Amino acid sequence: MEKRSGLRRIGVFEVMNALLMLAVCFMTLYPMWFVLVNSLNAPEYATLGTANWFPKAISFESYRVVFNNDNLMNGFYITTLRTVIGTAVHVLFTAIIAYGLSKTNLIGRKVYMKIALITMLFSGGLIPTFILMTKLGLYDNFLVFIIPAMYTFFDMVIFMSFFRTIPDSLEESAKVDGASDYGVLFKIVLPNSMAVIATIALFSAVYHWNDYYQGVLYIRSQDIVPLQTMLFKIIAENSMTFMQQQAMAQFGARLPANSIKFASMMVATLPILLFYPFIQRYLVKGVMIGAIKG
Repeated sequence: MEKRSGLRRIGVFEVMNALLMLAVCFMTLYPMWFVLVNSLNAPEYATLGTANWFPKAISFESYRVVFNNDNLMNGFYITTLRTVIGTAVHVLFTAIIAYGLSKTNLIGRKVYMKIALITMLFSGGLIPTFILMTKLGLYDNFLVFIIPAMYTFFDMVIFMSFFRTIPDSLEESAKVDGASDYGVLFKIVLPNSMAVIATIALFSAVYHWNDYYQGVLYIRSQDIVPLQTMLFKIIAENSMTFMQQQAMAQFGARLPANSIKFASMMVATLPILLFYPFIQRYLVKGVMIGAIKG
């Protein structure tokens, strides 16, 4: 009887846990599904503003408007360029710092770690940071997306924890063969750290792709405005009149503002969503190895 009651309790828990997880998944996925459905709805149905599980009639007119808008496509290009360069620079720079600080015989290591920890806990504030970026010549400069994001203490700690799991004998044998510290890092350590590199790259890529605030603060030239900043301005200012006029001029169609807005959001979101599944399996592996063995 006790075994049966125990099995019954386990069964109830598993059912309730599954229902809870389904509810969480639904709350997570439904907003994206809502945007997708409304971006594909034909204009006559999109103007109604109703919530539908599937498009009443599929239309790609909103996407045609988005892909024919030069500003949005330029923003897409800037965001892609920023994500690729920013992620590569961040991973390389953070790995170099983490490799040095992972060595216990480094002179002044404790001082460096304390200084680095302060940068994670405190910031200079918005106005001092803005003045600093201006004095450095980064205002209205593409490099404002790259240089401030070259290093974060949190990612450095993950790198350090992983580097400590690599046997010292492997590095010593490379140095016996005449390899320098940089040679050991680039030929031995980094090739054996692909899991943590993929993890940090994912963190950095998601940040660069989704960030809009840097563009709002520091960018004024339309040529280097990221896509997410454009979407923020579109949603915040509800500035869809120009794109609606463009749709009428090019395609002879009067599209509702929400339809174009939803299509713009899908264009901005889908690339990172498609990229995530291919690297997600490294995320847990990289973080857990650094956490458990560090």
